[in-house]
Amino acid sequence: MITIGVLGLQGAVREHVRSVEACGAEAVVVKRVEELAEIDGLIIPGGESTTIRKLLDKYGFMEPLKEFAAKGKPMFGTCAGLILLAKELVGYREHHLGLFDVTVERNSFGRQKESFEAELFIRGLDEPFVGVFIRAPHIVKVGEHVEVLAKHEGRIVAAREGQFLGCSFHPELTEDHRITELFMEMVRESVAIIG
Repeated sequence: MITIGVLGLQGAVREHVRSVEACGAEAVVVKRVEELAEIDGLIIPGGESTTIRKLLDKYGFMEPLKEFAAKGKPMFGTCAGLILLAKELVGYREHHLGLFDVTVERNSFGRQKESFEAELFIRGLDEPFVGVFIRAPHIVKVGEHVEVLAKHEGRIVAAREGQFLGCSFHPELTEDHRITELFMEMVRESVAIIG
């Protein structure tokens, strides 16, 4: 059985754990760097990206997360997690982890009170997926090896590049676990290749 870590520093941790378990995998809340060695893939949840970054620095996670990625292990960022994975951020000189070849703009869809749900057509899924957008970012530009998976009103809201998956919305806040399952499949493929 594959083991999926959910970065447990801040954000929608419990909801991701529930979604992973609903897909039949083991979920581990990762709060210490050493726990990265025990997992096959990692979800970086939505929350407040600035707060999560401060906690990554405080607990010494930045380099270990880059090393985790360098081993080819899959990483999935939702909302703030997408911001943390991105190589470029609009209006900021520096990125956070800088692993996923996308440029992201924060708070693209308005403030918390302007949160909304939208039906999305996601490449690889047969039926529409309802995305929950809460102070959501969007992807303004993708690198040449990035596959765009979904758009909302012309803005890219989900994409994949090799071992990296990112989305603007919160799939874990619904009862529809197909995007988590998509990540599970990426992790299974990775385990088959790198062991």
